[in-house]
Amino acid sequence: MTNDTTDATDSTGATSATETTGSAQATPAARTLTIPELSLVVLIGVTGSGKSTFARNHFKPTQIISSDACRGVVSDDENDQASTADAFALVHHIAGVRLRRGLLTVIDATSVQRPARAALINVARAHDVLPVAIVLDLPEGVCRDRNAHRPERAMVGPHVISRQRKDLKASLHGLEREGFRKVHVLRSVEEVEQAVIEYEKAYNDKRELTGPFDIVGDVHGCRAELESLLVQLGYTLVRDGQGRPIDALPPADPETGVARTAVFVGDLVDRGPDTPGVLRLVMGMVEAGHALCVPGNHENKLVRALGGRKVQHTHGLAESLEQLGREDEEFRKQVAEFCRALISHYVLDGGRLVVAHAGLKEAYQGRASGRVRSFALYGETTGETDEYGLPVRYPWANEYRGKAVVVYGHTPVPRPNWVNNTICLDTGCVFGGELTALRYPERELVAVPAEQVWYEPVRPLNAVESGGVGSGGVGNREPGVLDLGDVFGRRTVESRLMGNLVVREENAAAALEVMSRFAVDPRWLIYLPPTMAPVATSPREGFLEHPEQAFGYFRESGVGTVVCQEKHMGSRAVVIVARDEATAADRFGVDDGSYGVVVTRTGRPFFDDQALTAALLDRLRRAIGDTGLWDELATNWLALDCELLPWSAKAMGLLRDQYAAVGAAARSSLGVAVDLLGRAAARGLDVADIQAAQSKRLDDARSFTAAYGRYCWPTSGLDGVQLAPFQILAAEGAVYATRDHSWHLDRLDRLCAADSQLLRRTDRRVVELDDARQVTEATAWWERMTESGGEGMVVKPHAALVRDGRRIVQPGVKCRGPEYLRIIYGPEYLEPRNLARLRGRFLGRKQSLALREYALGLEALERFVAHEPLYRVHESVFAVLALESEPVDPRL
Repeated sequence: MTNDTTDATDSTGATSATETTGSAQATPAARTLTIPELSLVVLIGVTGSGKSTFARNHFKPTQIISSDACRGVVSDDENDQASTADAFALVHHIAGVRLRRGLLTVIDATSVQRPARAALINVARAHDVLPVAIVLDLPEGVCRDRNAHRPERAMVGPHVISRQRKDLKASLHGLEREGFRKVHVLRSVEEVEQAVIEYEKAYNDKRELTGPFDIVGDVHGCRAELESLLVQLGYTLVRDGQGRPIDALPPADPETGVARTAVFVGDLVDRGPDTPGVLRLVMGMVEAGHALCVPGNHENKLVRALGGRKVQHTHGLAESLEQLGREDEEFRKQVAEFCRALISHYVLDGGRLVVAHAGLKEAYQGRASGRVRSFALYGETTGETDEYGLPVRYPWANEYRGKAVVVYGHTPVPRPNWVNNTICLDTGCVFGGELTALRYPERELVAVPAEQVWYEPVRPLNAVESGGVGSGGVGNREPGVLDLGDVFGRRTVESRLMGNLVVREENAAAALEVMSRFAVDPRWLIYLPPTMAPVATSPREGFLEHPEQAFGYFRESGVGTVVCQEKHMGSRAVVIVARDEATAADRFGVDDGSYGVVVTRTGRPFFDDQALTAALLDRLRRAIGDTGLWDELATNWLALDCELLPWSAKAMGLLRDQYAAVGAAARSSLGVAVDLLGRAAARGLDVADIQAAQSKRLDDARSFTAAYGRYCWPTSGLDGVQLAPFQILAAEGAVYATRDHSWHLDRLDRLCAADSQLLRRTDRRVVELDDARQVTEATAWWERMTESGGEGMVVKPHAALVRDGRRIVQPGVKCRGPEYLRIIYGPEYLEPRNLARLRGRFLGRKQSLALREYALGLEALERFVAHEPLYRVHESVFAVLALESEPVDPRL
């Protein structure tokens, strides 16, 4: 049986074969029944044949769907035959859900009639798994005797068993034709009792192969270019006595010493100058274990032609047949056998990588059916044709949301682009383009140019395919960008640090409003910073926050060294900056001439004036270049966590409408009150206590105005604007957010020195917590800084990311000075009665929020650096913004 139209051997390597035993008088040997790991197993037998017992003995209880149990569910009576239709509707539904989730499913029902089996086969086909039949064909007398000893089966008369057995006998020889891909028949009690179930992997399941891999795009007979590409990838060609390449020895990974494996995406043949040479080389590599190969549509057609099937000799097939005609019969036979045995797709690296010629939707990965094979070979078309008369292909990659990387070819593209964790490597070598390979897991592209145009394409190579990926065709939207379906309702987001994190529906709705109306171009939006928890409340008189609580928290969490960083009083800003416009286009997909963004912590543009943003980014780019950070970090882009000063640069409306109004009103009214009380005292009235209290309130109001006034100054363009970077979040190939803080600040000191007018250095103290002198000095530094108008400091574990057992330690706590806190809690917050009330503030929710947002922010960076699809990055970014709408005291 071939796999021209169906995957007869594609999933398990098992062909359809009814297995029986010999005479009942012979002593049966133990039977091994092979079953695909993912399949629908249908137990077939008359009532009393022992199907339920067999199922319990060989399968997990959760794998078994019993028709009797489903009758009980829908009618409270497992023997209620009137409920059979509803019971089997439930059987089919449960089976469908399990198969969709990739779980082995066993049907425990008589299934002796063809219509009942046909419905189950349709369920298997709908989910692209193989149906397997296990038939318990026991003697009728055994079944009658068993039913006689089962009280619940007392109503089952001998005529029922006879009728069922007649139906079974009529079905036995046609089970394969019905669609069962494996049929096992057990004909005696001994066979049933001694049977052993053995699971077999799908042929496409190569999850144990973890690479590293070199995945090669469509070769199409371009042998010379293939040789050049393999050599460039580090392979050593092996030639036969005639100088023809027959193998390529792979290089070893320099770090692990593991040899690499080449993987060919199909379409080795047709159109090019040397199809036999390409086949000889690839067949040799596969035979030697140095390569894997999946079939392309051109191999599929070649197999049919070599087998004498009537096919049109178009699209390069005539050239391949003519070239193969010059080879001997033995070689042509080997080619036919090799191409016929190719598996539609491979699942590799623990399920993280899928290779298929035309790509593969998530629902088809690891499955086996004619539909799966057809998609893997040809993709999916809309039924339309473009202006060149070629089929319009449905842009499945634009809608892909699978976790596995899918690498494919089939449709030539001018250059490979990542779209939602998928990439097409067919760069049209035979049409004069390039032959391209993807190094996995490195995600590096390696290409060699075609020696010439070997075959004139119907569609120009640089023409964007109608309806294709990124073309805006049928069913298309911008690839990878988050859409409503990705964020609607209650969401669970996976994170490396904290596992699954839940975003509630009401929070998602609030975030969606912000993202859809105010956010910057989403292609730049790869990170949002987390909120920061304040230090625990201080019991000291005259203080709400004090460094001793910060030091105590980290000491108790097992942190030995902390860094105390000056807290700049400005607005949080995330800066994404590309080295040039080409990087912005290639890495971020932004081709509007911009090369970065400055965004607020809610993803909005920091400046309304785009020219101001461009001017800031231009100066920052020059400073990065002057400092040598581009080359030092081997990157063409950087993501920086910063504070942008002054506070008034972003918060002018808040200052004018809230803080200034409160301060002015308080000073005006209290000034009048103090003046009147002074006059009253001058007339001899006893108002001293009231006068003192109101004078104290006036002093507090003036202190309040002075507190926020320190953080405001006029700016014009970039004059007066300062950017204080304190962390290098990420760059190409690396997330730096978990590096120790000295690493960050040392490099950022150099950056700030390159443009000291714009860039402001962050002062700090590194403190060993077991050194009392260092703790005292850091506390004194904080006191001096806050007394002179500074906001305070942030205390962080020097190592950045620290775990206390399974718990993540706070990445930082803020410790703000008494005068700054007037801005937050009001002019009179230090009054004893107010301070006593504030000491009861609840910090638990804020601390939890800070940790969750921190984990999600890192997750977004990890996904972007790993070149995961943009919707995956946005999933985490969106979750950070959604959590910001949780009900937490904003003053914290």
